Amino acid sequence: MKTNKMCAIMGNEHEYNDLLPLTENRPLSALYFDCKYRLMDFALSNVVNANIRRVYVILNEGKVKSLLDHLGGGREWGLDSVGSYQYLSFFGDIVQKKLNGKPYYCDVIDFLKKSMSDYTVFIGNKMLCNIDLKAVLRSHQAQNATLTTVFKRVPQTKIAKNDNVLTLDNENRVLNTAKFGNTALNNDLYNLNLNIFMAKTSWLIEALERGEENGAPASIEDFLLSQLGVVETYAYEYTGYLSNIYDIKSYYDANMDMLDPEKFASLLFSSQKIITRTKNEVATYFSEEAQVKSSHLATGCVINGSVQDSLISRMTLVDQGAKVDHALVMSNGVIKKGAVIRHAILDKDVTVDAGIKVIGTPNHPYIVAKGTHVTSDLIGGELK
Repeated sequence: MKTNKMCAIMGNEHEYNDLLPLTENRPLSALYFDCKYRLMDFALSNVVNANIRRVYVILNEGKVKSLLDHLGGGREWGLDSVGSYQYLSFFGDIVQKKLNGKPYYCDVIDFLKKSMSDYTVFIGNKMLCNIDLKAVLRSHQAQNATLTTVFKRVPQTKIAKNDNVLTLDNENRVLNTAKFGNTALNNDLYNLNLNIFMAKTSWLIEALERGEENGAPASIEDFLLSQLGVVETYAYEYTGYLSNIYDIKSYYDANMDMLDPEKFASLLFSSQKIITRTKNEVATYFSEEAQVKSSHLATGCVINGSVQDSLISRMTLVDQGAKVDHALVMSNGVIKKGAVIRHAILDKDVTVDAGIKVIGTPNHPYIVAKGTHVTSDLIGGELK
């Protein structure tokens, strides 16, 4: 497939208070996942695996440092090669232009025209999946659809109130869409919209120009949602692994899922590779006293204690007699002698003093904010 067959718009507007304090200083897209990845790696890998090299990224102001630090020049994803084109835009600027009565889709329309691409895919930032966008394109072409959206059948426990669910006919034509919070709860499974859309670029340019004249939403995602069922829309069913990240529990569970070999392989070792930024570091060191079971560990760690059913990010120390159980420990953590971490999430640069306990529950993992020095027991964490 030629490199300009498709271009991509990556939306990063979604933010949830229920993910605080983990998203206090970083966007949802920059959250750690399975020790070495960030959530943005999945959307970005889906894009580049489809041989897309022209990407428009919408960011939220005030939370860009961690995302840009991770993205760098885009070398790992091949976005620094000849013919690649990256454009960064701030969602706040789009909103402000609309409030001031100015053309607010102008930058994205300019990108679409310069991309010279036949098709455009929009992909959001909260659905963790490994999807073949080339297959979505083939379905879009076969159906001769104006707009194609992607969905997965999931139980209500995997859906946030402001997520959109679809009503489909027998041919997967979209009849209606509604916020899940406004839906009667009488089904075992719901058609969850994954915030992935496919359209001809020429149609999208014209639709955005018309929408701008009629006061369409500033969010490209919301605009595309408003078109579902209004224009000829078909839904493509995704059947692979999915995690919908919208609160602490969903984020914690998604990470813990990676300790299940079947789910791990489905997401990270399918026919498509998930790409992340590489780190040139020494391997993790395990002392003779170390006890590690059913866990994932990144590079540069020193493990002298016990780690079970946990995910440990890079450059973390688990000292002698310390126990880490069903926990997520982000980079540069220090777990001193005899400390106990259970059902907890430790953000970056957290130090837990010797003998201290940090204990939550499976449904309410205890959250320790970035840079915290824990000097007394923290028991019975609650969702924020």
